[in-house]
Amino acid sequence: MTLFKKLASALIVITFTLPASAAEKLNVIASFSILGDFAQKVGGDRIELRTIVGPDSDAHVYEPKPADAIAVARADVVLVNGLLFEGFLQRLIEASGTSAEVVEVSQGAEILNDPAGGHYHYNGGKAVFHEAPLDPHAWQSVANARTYVKNIEAAFCETDAEGCPAYQANAKAYDAELDALDREIRDTLASIPQDRRVFVVAHNAFRYFEHDYGVTFLAPQGVSTDSEASAADVAGVVREIAGQRATAVFAENISNSRLVEQIASEAGLKLGGSLYSDALSKPDGKAATYIDMMRRNLATIRDAAGS
Repeated sequence: MTLFKKLASALIVITFTLPASAAEKLNVIASFSILGDFAQKVGGDRIELRTIVGPDSDAHVYEPKPADAIAVARADVVLVNGLLFEGFLQRLIEASGTSAEVVEVSQGAEILNDPAGGHYHYNGGKAVFHEAPLDPHAWQSVANARTYVKNIEAAFCETDAEGCPAYQANAKAYDAELDALDREIRDTLASIPQDRRVFVVAHNAFRYFEHDYGVTFLAPQGVSTDSEASAADVAGVVREIAGQRATAVFAENISNSRLVEQIASEAGLKLGGSLYSDALSKPDGKAATYIDMMRRNLATIRDAAGS
């Protein structure tokens, strides 16, 4: 081996063993916007963050781009939800050839089974069935969000040991904010009469919110996956709404509102605004962070219930 080659090999070894503070920032990929916010809160200025599925976008139907594969190939840590939420993920990881640690941040969270084996969401006015035996929308429980943050902290500490005290301090401070948020949601919903806590959404993404906070969300089930909702589909939803005396119908930030507007009209209910389910808003929007998102949803529910 020539001296040049020896030097080059040594430089490669040094580059890949230096901690983030001595070389470049920790290169982090988050699969979608909510995870991106968690990562930034924990990582602070020690990380360089790229989020694949951005604000107001649906990770269920996202198609990865060549630039995504290039970014993942260069990553030190890749943060994903798991639970079959990111349908594009396996293809992207394989295409990138990345050697980064891929961290499923939902590990250790309280995960609910999906009794229907999946759920519908709406893309381009059509109902699409997303098959998943376990409900992937675990971040709608603040208790689970706190688990996500702990997993991110652990992943960053493992990859950048020198930065671990900073990650731990950031995570501790953020966890206190999440604890306060959880209490705020519980206190606010406790003021709403039980018979005013039934609502309708197009996409069944709020079962964790139901589980933790005593709110019921009805969502269309059995809608064809290859066509728009039929009159019979809507009539079935309307009957269920009447039976459970729903209070309002909500649109979502990632879905076309046409179906829920139709349901609201047929059921004689008001459209209570939009909830944020699988994505944050743009930075200048009302739900630019996870905490903003949960507070915005809480305010929308409270206002629709008339409390």
